Amino acid sequence: MCSPKILLVVLVLSTLPRATSAHQLTSPDEVTAKIVAQEQAEVQLLRQYTPLVETYIQYLRADNQAGSVPHGDKYFLGRAELARGTELEPLDRTTGMNQKLFGGLGEFFSVEFVPRGFLQMIYVDLNGFDVNHYRFEYVRREFLGDVRCLVFDVDPLPKSGKGRFVGRIWVEDQGYHIVRINGAYGGSSLVSNYFNFDSWRINAGNNLWLPAFIYSEEGSVNDKETRNIGYKAFRAQTRIWGYNRGHTRREQELSKVLVEKSAQIRDQSEVANDYSPLQAERSWEHQAEDNVVERLEQQGLLAPSGEVDKVLETVINNIEVTNGLDIQPEVRCRLLMTSTLESLTMGHTIVLSRGLIDVLPDEASLAAILAHEIGHIVLGHRMDSKFGFFDNLRANEKETFRHFDLARTAEEERAASRKGTELFKNSPYSKSQGTAQLFFQVLKDRSKQIPNLVSPNLGGRVEANWVMSPTEFSTGSNEKTSTSVIAALPLGGRIKIDPWNDQLRMLKSKPSVAIAESEKMPFQITHFLFYLTRQADNSASEDPDAVATKLPSGSKP
Repeated sequence: MCSPKILLVVLVLSTLPRATSAHQLTSPDEVTAKIVAQEQAEVQLLRQYTPLVETYIQYLRADNQAGSVPHGDKYFLGRAELARGTELEPLDRTTGMNQKLFGGLGEFFSVEFVPRGFLQMIYVDLNGFDVNHYRFEYVRREFLGDVRCLVFDVDPLPKSGKGRFVGRIWVEDQGYHIVRINGAYGGSSLVSNYFNFDSWRINAGNNLWLPAFIYSEEGSVNDKETRNIGYKAFRAQTRIWGYNRGHTRREQELSKVLVEKSAQIRDQSEVANDYSPLQAERSWEHQAEDNVVERLEQQGLLAPSGEVDKVLETVINNIEVTNGLDIQPEVRCRLLMTSTLESLTMGHTIVLSRGLIDVLPDEASLAAILAHEIGHIVLGHRMDSKFGFFDNLRANEKETFRHFDLARTAEEERAASRKGTELFKNSPYSKSQGTAQLFFQVLKDRSKQIPNLVSPNLGGRVEANWVMSPTEFSTGSNEKTSTSVIAALPLGGRIKIDPWNDQLRMLKSKPSVAIAESEKMPFQITHFLFYLTRQADNSASEDPDAVATKLPSGSKP
């Protein structure tokens, strides 16, 4: 008869999956040692990367209908230097950007919010994640999407020091990489607070799991104790991308061997192909436009061309056709990677931010935004052609947003709004103009509570782009105002990000049947559940559909 201790070991081993490698892990100690070794290797591996890191925080206040709503926010965008641990170099948006980030220069490294404190959450423990400092308790097996994981509760051993992780980890069962970290660092005090967090890594190849998203939350709007200990209730999200910095495609193109038939090569033109002054001017402006697009993409601020661009360009084509427009060169679309709500034009390129696409409730609202930007193009509002000179593209990355300031004058914005309204009213989307009007109205009403979210990095403020008044609505509209109407989605409501190659994809989550008033959450931070999958190899750029993302039930229509 087995002793209770021996029986316990046998039961634990029977629930652990068999190792897929040649060397079978046959004991809990071996599994724990493998997890620790892989996490230490992960820390070393990440030291070679300098991804972009964006942290957005919303303070919360109580609301009778919604439960809680944003009441103030903070924003930070910077470049991580993972070779130096959790060091960050901020990208300033304006001359006084430090006043707009985490509370001003005096508060930027305050006890309230430290940007690198959120970045620290990509790790379980940078110093001392081992059996000498932690106790591991196996919980169960669980699937996160398609990835089978071992779940462990992790607690620091006595006298292991402050700031140790307390919580739960999910470990994929093939290579024993940690893919999810949920908990907090222990040892908070009056001068140092550690917040609860849920940190996710996604697969960019067989042996590459990259930190991609962190959700953090602390306090309750109805909890007096929260206010008494010195901070307001808040929610925060940290997004990390730009690990590969977009160089792979160009390097692959350079390495290709192209062989051309001699009969196809022409060194002399048979007809006159000289450019007229007008053609040369247009070409020069287009060169400046292409230069800025390429530069921003290299820095990881602009997503590579992809499927979301095509969706936007389809809407643009519908607006152009119904308005009898033939714009040359053709209008194209690109997306900023950031959460800030903004739209802008660079020559004939319309740029919308990922955050703006996230919160738009329907296609009509998207059409209203695009119609405004088409208005700039139709009216001939040009960008600065100085960027046609390649030396003018050179700037310290910290100065990027000031160097490439693409905001329009107030007069140009008003003219584009009038023209955009005209284009929208003639478009097939005018039948749904009520939802567009509602989106702009709610955005305008809430902009004071989310000032950093609506403050653009490069372009203009979106809430000022709509000029149509309610009396201008078509009388033939069959739309009815209802409590079921969603004015705007939460952040993350439409777009998923591949942090390796910066590709953006549309979410394909299932629609909700019924949504309560408290579940609408326009412009708010919500928790994410990632549907994890494995990539076949390490060429993440070849398979951008590696990760799908789901919003919590009831968060989007």
